[in-house]
Amino acid sequence: MFAVFRRRAQARQNLAALYAALASQARAPAFYAELGVPDTVDGRFDLLVLHAWLVMQRLDAEPESGPLKQDLFDTMFDHLDLTVREMGAQDLGVGRRIKRMAEGFQGRASAFREAWLAGDEAGLREALQRNVFGKATATPEALAALSRYVGQTVECLKKADRPALLAGRIAWPAPGGTHESPA
Repeated sequence: MFAVFRRRAQARQNLAALYAALASQARAPAFYAELGVPDTVDGRFDLLVLHAWLVMQRLDAEPESGPLKQDLFDTMFDHLDLTVREMGAQDLGVGRRIKRMAEGFQGRASAFREAWLAGDEAGLREALQRNVFGKATATPEALAALSRYVGQTVECLKKADRPALLAGRIAWPAPGGTHESPA
């Protein structure tokens, strides 16, 4: 009987570790300092969404990934709910903000996914400009570097075995193209 509770506890720990790994990578200073992603609440959210999409894209290769992806989404939005509250949002406004963020997540993830699956490099760069850089105009070099980073990350995540991935041990590439050590 206790084995069920241990499995659930382990699953929660894995989701927390996986989310922490992708959130930490999304906050890597190189995205902001070298590529010019706006270091704002929106810019940080946009990079978080990009990394969550990348991980969820990888999870699609796992059998019965739907519940796992939903649990990761829920973990991320539980954290975002807490963050919005810590930023001083009133209780009545939190739900609306989280709903807008969830809709934004779905729109951004769909744009990245469509461009990636179509093999549309120009479409991916357009999606990155619109959904990561926002109103800031990215340089062509920054868009190329971020697009290259997406491809490198997809390849790194493909190589990650399930236990390492779920434990958040991911060898993320650096935005400039060199590999970092596992988280």
